[in-house]
Amino acid sequence: MIEEVRPTILLVDDEPINISVLAEFLRQEYRLLFAKTGHEALRIVQEKQPDLVLLDIGLPDISGYDVCRSLKTNQATQNIPIVFSTAKDSAEDEVIGLNIGASDYITKPFNLSLIRARVRNQIRLKQKTDLLEQLANLDGLTELPNRRYFDEHFESEWRRAARRGVPVSVALADVDCFKGYNDRYGHSAGDDCLRAVARSLAKSASRGGEFVARYGGEEFIFVWPEVELKESIKAAELACQLVQNLNIENLSSECSEVVTVSIGVASLTPTAEFRKSDLIEAADEQLYKAKNQGRNRVVGQILE
Repeated sequence: MIEEVRPTILLVDDEPINISVLAEFLRQEYRLLFAKTGHEALRIVQEKQPDLVLLDIGLPDISGYDVCRSLKTNQATQNIPIVFSTAKDSAEDEVIGLNIGASDYITKPFNLSLIRARVRNQIRLKQKTDLLEQLANLDGLTELPNRRYFDEHFESEWRRAARRGVPVSVALADVDCFKGYNDRYGHSAGDDCLRAVARSLAKSASRGGEFVARYGGEEFIFVWPEVELKESIKAAELACQLVQNLNIENLSSECSEVVTVSIGVASLTPTAEFRKSDLIEAADEQLYKAKNQGRNRVVGQILE
């Protein structure tokens, strides 16, 4: 039996009695994390990505308001709901919290039944938002990440690689002679083929940070963070082999009796002289070479 993953809540309060009361009340429904200072809370949220933060305003180092502002201006944490807990009960204090991005506001002494209801509401809203976001980033046919997801995450990986001075590799993969496949076997079979190819390609980009997305039509794009050309070519060759091993008949192909892919790989370490588009264009050029050299192969280039 698969154990249900419980939502995670970060409790932020410098009073042990408050932490103890809330933990005892919430631990049966949620996984709990704890912080006693604002800086500790910021670190834990960044590392653990909880589903909700129950945040005291009066912290010993920085205020809960400052913690909230910091989380809401960070793209990685801005969608995590924050519920303020405070002894302040004026409308003005509540307006301040809501205006800087808090989702709700509870006052001390705690009304535990009210806390349970409000926490449940925020968790449900977060789960629905996460699901909608996930669906918006998935390709409807292959269930791989889509072009929107690629654009957003490649931007993040590019910036991170530039900041750290590490390489990043991308690859463009194209299903060989796919128009002929569709003409011969029909578009329904073509859709089934793309789904199977997508599943195989995903197996070669499964480590942390790596991903493959549907780029358009029968074209897919890989991103391998902190991977140099030699290693990325090996991963692309594995992808080619996995697709060929599907043994999907394609008698319309010019290079094989089964469905295959051609892949162009490019790698660089981002500097001021390069743009993101340079890396994608280089991968596209290598894909063109792979096709001209007979298809069902990998060709790569390092940009320096």
